[in-house]
This record gives sequence, C-alpha cells and structure tokens, in this order.
Amino acid sequence: MNPNLPYPALRLRPKEDRRLRAGHPWIYSNEVDTRATPLTAIAPGSVCRVEDAGGAALGLAHVNPHTLLCGRMLSRDADERVDTAFYRRRLEQALTLRRSLFARPFYRLVHGEGDLLPGLVIDRYDDYLVIQPGSLGMEQDLALLQEALLTVLHPTGILIKGSGPARSLEGLAERVEVLHGHIPEILEVEENDCRFHFSPRTGQKTGWFYDHRANRARLRPLARGRRVLDLFSYLGAFAIPLAQAGATAVTAVDASASALALLQDNAALNQIGTPIRTVQGDAFDIIRSLRDHGESFDLIILDPPAFIKSRKDLHEGSIAYRRINDLAMRLLSPGGLLFTASCSHHLSREMLLQQIAFGAQRGDFQILGEGGQDMDHPIHPAVPESAYLKGFLLRRSSPGETGDSPDSTD
Repeated sequence: MNPNLPYPALRLRPKEDRRLRAGHPWIYSNEVDTRATPLTAIAPGSVCRVEDAGGAALGLAHVNPHTLLCGRMLSRDADERVDTAFYRRRLEQALTLRRSLFARPFYRLVHGEGDLLPGLVIDRYDDYLVIQPGSLGMEQDLALLQEALLTVLHPTGILIKGSGPARSLEGLAERVEVLHGHIPEILEVEENDCRFHFSPRTGQKTGWFYDHRANRARLRPLARGRRVLDLFSYLGAFAIPLAQAGATAVTAVDASASALALLQDNAALNQIGTPIRTVQGDAFDIIRSLRDHGESFDLIILDPPAFIKSRKDLHEGSIAYRRINDLAMRLLSPGGLLFTASCSHHLSREMLLQQIAFGAQRGDFQILGEGGQDMDHPIHPAVPESAYLKGFLLRRSSPGETGDSPDSTD
C-alpha cells in the first residue's frame, strides 16, 4: 500500500474498467489484476482505491475478496474519505428527495445503488428506522452510519434487520438487534389514507413493503362494487384500502397465520365495513380449491414473493410464475381485472409477459397499464437489477364483447 494514500489499491485487468466508466457500480473478482493487487491481501469489507490497468484512479469501493461480486463503488472521487461526513452527505441527499415526494415520514430512505449506497437499505417509519446491511462493507460501517443517522434524523430507535440471501453470499450471519434507542414490538405505518400495524422484528424484510405504494393507490378507484381476491396478502396493504374504497367482498390469502391475524387487526384499526375473509395456506392449492367451489372474482391481486432468488432458479421460477398467473386467470370473472407482479430481478419485464401470455390464451385479455416500484425506490440507470419490480394490470373481456364463452376448468 502506498503510505501517501489512505486506502489500499484494487487494480483492474486491462479493459475491465469499461463497465465502471459507463456508470455501473459493481466489480467482479475475475476483473481484478490479482498479480498487481492480490485479493487475499485486502481486509474483507474494507474501502479500496479502484484503479484501471494503467493505475488511473476510478474511485472508492467496498471490497469483499471472498465473493464473486467483490467490489461495490461508493464514490467516483478517489480523494474522498468514507467517514461519518461521507454517509451524512449521502443520507441528506436521500432525505431531501423523500421529503420532496412524501408529506409524511413513511418511506424507503435508502435504496442501495439507487441512492449511491450499494449494499444498504433503510426504511423509515416516522421516528424509527430499520436498516438492512446487505454487504460486508456496510456491516462494518454501521458505527459510521449510526452516527450519521443520529445527526441527520435524530431517530428514537434504529433496528438492524440483517437477513436474506445477500448477507449469506457476503458471509454474514443473520442478526436482528437494536442499534440505537428502543424499537417497539409493533410499529405503525401510514399509507394511502390507511394505518397498518406490523412487526419490524418478525415481519418480512423490514416489516413492510413500500415499493407497491403507488400501485395500491392506482387500484383503489377500480375496487368499488367488485369482489376482490388478494393473493399473498401479508398484512393487507392491498386488501384493506381496496375494501375501504368500496369492494363488495374481499378474500385475503396468505401462508402465514400470524400475518392474517395482524391483517384482521389492521382492518379493525381502519374501521373497515366490508368483511375481509382470510384463508391461510398455499396460494396454489387455495386457488384450485376456490375454482373447484365455483368462486370467481372481479379484481385479483397477485403479488407473490420472489420465485427466482438466484439465476440458477430461473427455469423453475419462471414455470412457477406461469402456473400462478394461469391459475389466477381462471378465477377472473368476465370483465374482471388482474394486477399481477413480480419482484424477482432475474425475471425481466419481457419474461414476465411471456408467462402472463400463457394463461391469457384461455380468453381475451387486455393489458391496461404497467406499474413498478414507487419513487422512494430509485433505479440506477446502469443497474437493470435495481428495477426489480414489474407489474401489469390486465382486463378479461366479457363474452358479449368477443363472442367467446368463458374457458372451462381443467
């Protein structure tokens, strides 16, 4: 290491700097010139000065020498210092954006690469913050992040929710613990004129999913007078505002009995007049059972968890998306609407459309619109993976419109 430079060098092989110069923030281990800068000599999780093959500085990155994705660019300024002030500046930029978009302090404050903080997710619930460090570098910088967050936001409590496949790939153990202050067992979030209780410790991800906020708002005017089926409903983020908007009946399906119990609590919290029927179990099995009992719905929400968590799951996961969309379409009444989504970043928009088209062969369907993640989940222009959420609103034509008859069951 050059004693005049604050960080060790990470030298790239010839021509391996092109993607970084085009704006992409990731470095793979096979792009590193390990003769010039052995990865084994770099302390895992440390900040490195990234250089091209000629030694010209490209910026600073968190480096984990034990992973294929070994580097994540933090700054294009190699003279910058990654300290509390650095994180404070990044957080202030993120906060300024959110305050310009949302009137109330309920949003994703930091969305990884989209906010130039790769490997970091922070969700804000008023005075409480839930952090998901997804890289070894961010894990090791938690003390700097905490100090910056206390300066910028003065939160009552900060919870670390360290879970998920990204941490496993980084060699990090799961952890759920309070970093600062205190965190109640149940927090409240406000969204689309509704209030929801959730568990930040035991709930999925950080406890809530802000990414569908705009899609939920868009569907509300379409709910009046319709029978709604909300598959993979979790805590009722779709079901409750749709019931509030005038749905005549709502059925919520989820594998988690505790999530459905909290959904009913949330329905009471919002004084929902429309009864919400909850059904606990596997969505694939329940759809078949509903169809066997002759049930149909005028508005179906299909928002499954990621069926494709890694590239090796692409084939089987694609089949799962095809099957679940096909089954849901069989439950859709003539003139009914289906909002179907995928949060698998390995499944492209075009691939999702292919799976939808398979089920759409059973009748005449129209795509009325598309939806993606809300604006507190900014997309990095050079990282297609950051545009992970895809959604389509479909309508099934009535028999009188096309001269066809409804499809028969298998």
